[in-house]
Amino acid sequence: MITSPEALPPWRALLRGAREREGRAPQARWLHLASVAADGTPRVRTLVFRGWAGPTTLDLLSDGRSAKAAELAAQPAVELCWLLPRARAQFRLRGSCQPLPPELEQRDRQRHWQALSPAGRAVWGWPSPGDPLDPEAPFPAEIADGAPLPAHLLLLRILLQQVDLLELGAQPHRRRRWRAATDWREEPLNP
Repeated sequence: MITSPEALPPWRALLRGAREREGRAPQARWLHLASVAADGTPRVRTLVFRGWAGPTTLDLLSDGRSAKAAELAAQPAVELCWLLPRARAQFRLRGSCQPLPPELEQRDRQRHWQALSPAGRAVWGWPSPGDPLDPEAPFPAEIADGAPLPAHLLLLRILLQQVDLLELGAQPHRRRRWRAATDWREEPLNP
């Protein structure tokens, strides 16, 4: 049971342990974001986990020129799937993309931009996602430290309302759920 807004919910320790079992594998930071497009059809994209903004709030970065920016503005509800194969664990995180006050958004975007490596910043120097490919367009391999924050670096702050863990080790698999509405009380479920 969470006793204060800053206390970590019980699933956070399980997620941390599963991520630690992945070691330094880059895919340990990859989440799959499911959202709804303007036409009502589903969309799934892979994004990189950038850190926790609070006990139940996580940060992802995206390109604001992509279709996902408009889609999330219109329909902020999302589900994330975080598959950690070495740990044999699948976390399904349900929540919504939160609007931020402009000064907080700018500060946190800048913080994330500075934390990226020069190679990690490079994707924000590429042409607009989804546009026709121009063979002459530059695709930089790096953007140097000190480069200005691009206007199209989009911070996605996801406030979680439900976490579902499917542990794929033993037979039968083990499944549990935690919901903010029940103060993150653990609920065992059939797998």
